[in-house]
Amino acid sequence: MQKSLFIVTLLAITSLSSAQTIIQRDPEIEAMVKEISPDSMKSYINKMVSFGTRSTISTTTDKKKGIGGAREWVVQKFNEFALQSGGRLTAMVDTITLQPDGRRVSAAVNLGNAMAILKGTDASDDRIYLISGHLDSRVSDVMNKTADAPGANDDGSGVAAVMECARIMSKRSFPATIIFVAVSGEEQGLLGAGYLAEKAKKQAWNIDAMLNNDIMGSNNSNETNIIDNTKVRVFSEAFSVQDTGRAFQNIRSLGLENDGKTRQLARYLKEVGERYVENLDVVMVYRNDRFLRGGDHTPFVQRGFAAVRITEMNENYNHQHQDLRTEKGIVYGDLIEFMDFEYLRKNTGINLATLANLAKASSVPQTVLVDVKNLTNSTTLSWKAPKNGKPTGYYILMRETTSPVWQKKIFTSQLSTTIPYSKDNYFFAVQAVTATGNESLPVVPAVGR
Repeated sequence: MQKSLFIVTLLAITSLSSAQTIIQRDPEIEAMVKEISPDSMKSYINKMVSFGTRSTISTTTDKKKGIGGAREWVVQKFNEFALQSGGRLTAMVDTITLQPDGRRVSAAVNLGNAMAILKGTDASDDRIYLISGHLDSRVSDVMNKTADAPGANDDGSGVAAVMECARIMSKRSFPATIIFVAVSGEEQGLLGAGYLAEKAKKQAWNIDAMLNNDIMGSNNSNETNIIDNTKVRVFSEAFSVQDTGRAFQNIRSLGLENDGKTRQLARYLKEVGERYVENLDVVMVYRNDRFLRGGDHTPFVQRGFAAVRITEMNENYNHQHQDLRTEKGIVYGDLIEFMDFEYLRKNTGINLATLANLAKASSVPQTVLVDVKNLTNSTTLSWKAPKNGKPTGYYILMRETTSPVWQKKIFTSQLSTTIPYSKDNYFFAVQAVTATGNESLPVVPAVGR
């Protein structure tokens, strides 16, 4: 046992030493991130702005004005990208008729989400990774469906990121499926995302992770006047509202309040995003969203899926939900001139890197357990191989109970291991890793004997 512990410890020290000096990147993902074009995304946003308003309750029949023309244009671009996909990318507008709700929908409206599906190459792998932004825009009065509402940053930036990821990733193949979606109805109450999340739940889609991008292309704030394009926020819920009964008791007794699926996704996005995108700090915020606001990840979180919101660090409220005007020398309105496209490139990069790393990885290890039958100062973990994929090994992740991020990675090719760290003092997780270094999401062990 002592010899085994020494070998594992040596591997851990070697791994940590390497991590301090070398960043290991998958060359294919690195190449994809380098393909992201600020000019392409600027052209997408200019086109979206040209539709005048993209209010969800605006016209759906005019090809040049309103939400209808905008969503058809997004699908048209997806179909252009599909030409390079070998038939794996398909696109459509997924529609539903919404009835008046007495709040933000005054008359029956045709709601449509512009979607593209990049089918995975492994027929036995049902994992889905979803990236979204919202296509609709608004002015001060959310019921004003005719006034110009450019929506360049809110949320042309998120839709541009979705489209750029689709353009680049459609040239490649992945074992798992990726869905790119520009939802409608966000400003009217997360209606398009709610429809899609409910559909996914009813049809039992295996959505392993959902990345929602909303307001991610501007680098400055009003009031504080901070200008900084080196930080971006990722908002994450602690645990699912479905974690009730025995599941909640387990969270409470083991101190796993910060280890739900969504928070694990946030940690993963931070690690992988910062691995591939330089000069960008992914700041985790331990909240589902900001005060007085809501995002399209929320309907997915409410239905038990792992979903996070990615948003710029310093918001400028003069350029959100505002009528176009100038008062006392201050220009109000969500105009493209207030955007930073190098910042948008970096924020798109963390999305692409995370999606690609997940979609190339094996699925998660199964039946992960921590042995608690004895009082020990070491920890024994065991697990079963993933349902899909062929990992070359596994990472044991460790962190102190007060740390927001994983602090150590220990590699093993076995399905169990004993490490010289106390289970009482650390949190652990296990993730599968492929030959090209693509990691699955981490799985926190259940108690076993």
